[in-house]
Amino acid sequence: MDDLNENWVPGFGTIYTWFAMDRNGRLAMMVNNCFGDLPRQLLKVEGVEQLLDHMNEFVWEESVSFTNYPKVKSGDFSVDLYSASAWRSCSSREEVTERLLKERVRRGRYADANIPMSKGFYIYHGVEGSFPGEDYPVGCDEVTEMGDYFRYLAPDVFGGVEDFPEALRGGIAVSDFIDFSVDRILFGRHVNDYFPRLFSVR
Repeated sequence: MDDLNENWVPGFGTIYTWFAMDRNGRLAMMVNNCFGDLPRQLLKVEGVEQLLDHMNEFVWEESVSFTNYPKVKSGDFSVDLYSASAWRSCSSREEVTERLLKERVRRGRYADANIPMSKGFYIYHGVEGSFPGEDYPVGCDEVTEMGDYFRYLAPDVFGGVEDFPEALRGGIAVSDFIDFSVDRILFGRHVNDYFPRLFSVR
């Protein structure tokens, strides 16, 4: 039985990854890290968990149903904010960047940095932790709590909705005012306000 439906609430358990579009048509991979909320309009989709599985399989190039992958963007990336908990052994943004580049050499398309570099997507992560205050985005002046999303990685060459197969585009949550190039923090309690609708294939 699928756990995701319109009555789902975030909490300890499964990490869900969903996809969002800003007002400029830029895309972001949104990793909820258990505590980040998902847009209600997305949760109302019948079979949403399977849809998100298909979208993630496509992005990581593991899909058996959708194998016409977009051209590699061949861009660069930058680290913006990063998890104090996950990167506790790193003393600077530069050290985080160095480790991500080494991971990409080692893991190829399965590395985090491959998403902005090859796909042209931003990555936002949810603030996690086993208790409030354990984790926070390093470099952020705003007060955050578990379930808020922070901008982790940013591309310099951008992908778009056309990079997804038409059958999967309806799973992309859309904002009319969020700008991923500007908005570093997306508060979890406002996810439904940020992303009130899904992409419509006309």
